[in-house]
Amino acid sequence: MASDLDSFTQYPLQLDPATKAISLATTEGLSSSQAEAINSELQSLNNLHRSLVSLDPPNVPPPPLPINPKRSAQVTKLRDTANAAFRKSNFAEAVKLYTYAIDMALGRPPWEPLSLVRDELSGLYANRAQAHMSQQNWPEGWVDAKSSVECKPVGNVKGWWRGGKCLIEMGRWDEARAWVEQALGIEGKTGEGGKELLALIEEIQQGSQKLSYYTAQLPNKIPRTEKNRKLDAALGLIAAYRRSTRTARIAG
Repeated sequence: MASDLDSFTQYPLQLDPATKAISLATTEGLSSSQAEAINSELQSLNNLHRSLVSLDPPNVPPPPLPINPKRSAQVTKLRDTANAAFRKSNFAEAVKLYTYAIDMALGRPPWEPLSLVRDELSGLYANRAQAHMSQQNWPEGWVDAKSSVECKPVGNVKGWWRGGKCLIEMGRWDEARAWVEQALGIEGKTGEGGKELLALIEEIQQGSQKLSYYTAQLPNKIPRTEKNRKLDAALGLIAAYRRSTRTARIAG
């Protein structure tokens, strides 16, 4: 059986004469997943092309260090503006500005150090998570906190804590416990960060206990309305009829 290295598939590509961007001429004969995968690869190729074209002549990628300070300055400015919006309780604007900063950081050319990109994104995702949490957008906050931790798992108590808090607010107790226990294994139990994570564990335990208690008590707490009583009576009659029919068949 031929491997991917031994096979060749020709796709209908086209080149924009103005921008030199490459795209699919048609998606006919391609599944949606195939078209999406090809477009993603072409997007990366076009981004690389734009990065190379934007370089000073002779358009040769520079060494990883030192980095171009212009993009770092732009990311920092957007982050500071977003922080200012957050302090003014303009959380929606803060989310928008953090998103711009994230896009700017993600747009770094591939020859710049990956560690720099990860460090920038870790803080930006954590900050945007907090802005989402301030609007009680817990799912969005959870996704950003998780992204922050994926970029920088060590030395990122804020990301771990915010992810755990979002899971708690969504009532996902088991996931929250596993998440915070993993955080404690990485960040440790000492220091202010460790204390905050331990406080989350205590909150999770209390929440889980309350949930178990109320779940056990729930059937006895549901008020019986007239509609409920009529439904119960009808179901009882049906069950009685089935029992009598079954008894008659057995007796016969």
